[in-house]
Amino acid sequence: MQQKKSDVLIIIPAYNEEGSIENVVNEIKESYKEFDYVIINDGSKDRTKEICEHNNYNMIDLPINLGLAGGFRAGMKYAYKENYKYAVQFDADGQHRPEYISKMKKVSEKGVNIVIASRFVTEKKPFSLRMIGSRMISFAIKLTTGTKVYDPTSGMRMYDSKMIKECATNINYGPEPDTVSFLIKNGATVEEIQSTMEERTTGESYLSAFKSISYMIRMLLSILVIQNFRKRG
Repeated sequence: MQQKKSDVLIIIPAYNEEGSIENVVNEIKESYKEFDYVIINDGSKDRTKEICEHNNYNMIDLPINLGLAGGFRAGMKYAYKENYKYAVQFDADGQHRPEYISKMKKVSEKGVNIVIASRFVTEKKPFSLRMIGSRMISFAIKLTTGTKVYDPTSGMRMYDSKMIKECATNINYGPEPDTVSFLIKNGATVEEIQSTMEERTTGESYLSAFKSISYMIRMLLSILVIQNFRKRG
């Protein structure tokens, strides 16, 4: 494991990302040395683990595929154990841009618990099928919490130390919009910064096109119904 040198940890869950992981991590190591990182190899079946070991990357190797939620929790437990003040959920496929992390940190330093790198603070949300689902989730969060989240499905989020502890010491938190909604209900504050994201060019998405509709339905049911009965811990 790397020697802690920063108060910011970039958590990079990776499943079959042999085509992108090297570029993603090397950019962080070369151009954003002020941040620490950890790769959560989530039981990859390709050369992801081999590439990480060859390059001596900071990596936690999960023996089986636990999915995005399992990888996220492993990263948050590591962040909590190592006493990081901020943890950033960050994709291994090259879609997320590390240049926004400093801006996210400045917002979080004002006392904001969760900062989201959003595509739609100042830009309009398109009317694609996926974005219609995003609009519905935004509406559900607004309806149940009173907080407007423009880009609830953005996978690039920064959590402060309070949220790190919450996610690391409980089992019910995954890196999804319903978790953000639940945390808001329990007092967490959220802000968004405008960002841009790249298109995935390699690797396998945790959320395939076939699962998108069921994912949106599951998120809506969780936010509107299940969370009324959900308990922390």
